Amino acid sequence: MAAVLPFQMSPRRFVFVLFVFVLSLHYLLTIVFKDYGHLPSFTKFADRLGLSKYYSNGTENERYNNHSLIPSDTLIANANFTVNDSDRANATFVFLCRNSDLPGVVASIQQMEDRFNRKHGYPWVLLNEVPFTEEFKERVRVLTDAPIHFGQIPAEHWYQPDWIDEEQATASRLRMMAQGIIYAGSVPYRNMCRFNSGFFFQHELLRPYRYYWRVEPEVKFFCDVTYDPFKFMEANNKVYGFTISLVEWEATIPTLWDTVKEFIVNNPKYVSPDNSIGYISGNQGESYNLCHYWSNFEIADMDFWRGEAYQKFFEFLESKGGFYYERWGDAPVHSIAVSLFARKEQVHFFRDIGYRHENFQHCPSGDVWARGRCACDPKDTFDYHPNSCLRKYEDLFS
Repeated sequence: MAAVLPFQMSPRRFVFVLFVFVLSLHYLLTIVFKDYGHLPSFTKFADRLGLSKYYSNGTENERYNNHSLIPSDTLIANANFTVNDSDRANATFVFLCRNSDLPGVVASIQQMEDRFNRKHGYPWVLLNEVPFTEEFKERVRVLTDAPIHFGQIPAEHWYQPDWIDEEQATASRLRMMAQGIIYAGSVPYRNMCRFNSGFFFQHELLRPYRYYWRVEPEVKFFCDVTYDPFKFMEANNKVYGFTISLVEWEATIPTLWDTVKEFIVNNPKYVSPDNSIGYISGNQGESYNLCHYWSNFEIADMDFWRGEAYQKFFEFLESKGGFYYERWGDAPVHSIAVSLFARKEQVHFFRDIGYRHENFQHCPSGDVWARGRCACDPKDTFDYHPNSCLRKYEDLFS
């Protein structure tokens, strides 16, 4: 057998030495030539040489810009975080906005990306009743590396239906204006409430998704979200999540509860045996206590809205015309539906997500506040304000 010379080495050791040499050369060139950093990264070069299998020992969840290996808890500004589709739930952000909302849209998306999504890459769906301008789309696209889609709402899902008696609707708006009710005279506001109640989850851009997180212009996300709320919803069979709960202005929904009771009498099969009736009524449904989850923040399951119970419910509400003859909001509509048709365990209070929509906010406290690096005052929270309904939610589980 031939002797092995000292300078001979195995193929694996040769590849390792070559790897170390190329790595050293790469960093030397980075220091000496300032433009070298614009060339393809070393890891991409190594991939082409087939060397990656000798140095890659991390998961896709640990990879940031250009696939370089950096621990997953390291924060890097403007990093392109690579996540396998299997690491995400089937979910998206939903953002209903207008071109004129651009500054508030930019602020909200930037906060969501910084506080949560830059590490997850969930897609965005932005919807408008008219086409988005090119300026709008350009300003928004630079905020995220995640997929972002811009859609227009079908006219039949947005504008007041032809069968609405406009004379009756006008008279109702004038009465509310005399009472000083916010958005009393606004038809577009009513269009929005109806769309969010019964149509957004049917939009072609949202059909592929199951879960959504609703975002609005000029809202604030105070804390780092250190886990995936979508995966939490999925793993625990939740259908609805909220941060703020309060009472509705009764003058905007004077006949809504009577309409709900009429529907339930005719369709008792849709009511869950373990429902949350105690959250929305203090007398087993005889009257409505006006409590609702504030729907400008929602993390929810669109399959619940697409299901038979909710579809029949919305069709019945729609037939009454209350979105235009009164000012039925999507918040009480959604809240009543999940309180009746879902099990109480399927509704979740996201206590650890700091959030503000003028003029109300939820701010975590204690270890959660510190762990989330929250930018809000933990003493400034709406949780147990006299007009908050959080205690009624918590009483469901006491």
